[in-house]
Amino acid sequence: MLAFRSEEHAERWCEKRGMGFGATMTLEQQWELAHAWYADRMSPGWRRRTPEEAEALFSGIGLTGDFWRLRTPTG
Repeated sequence: MLAFRSEEHAERWCEKRGMGFGATMTLEQQWELAHAWYADRMSPGWRRRTPEEAEALFSGIGLTGDFWRLRTPTG
């Protein structure tokens, strides 16, 4: 994870290095994701989230779009 001033700055950084652009999130979203993802990690009953649960967590903090999809579409 890298921090940038803006999405445009991130896009320029990727372009300069010949890398594809993934997604951005705000610092607030990073904090929400870290807090939600790791809050129960040390609990004896902890279990890995399913892809559906992870996507719901992402969506709940506004992380949407193809980059945040973990499941392959059926059809």
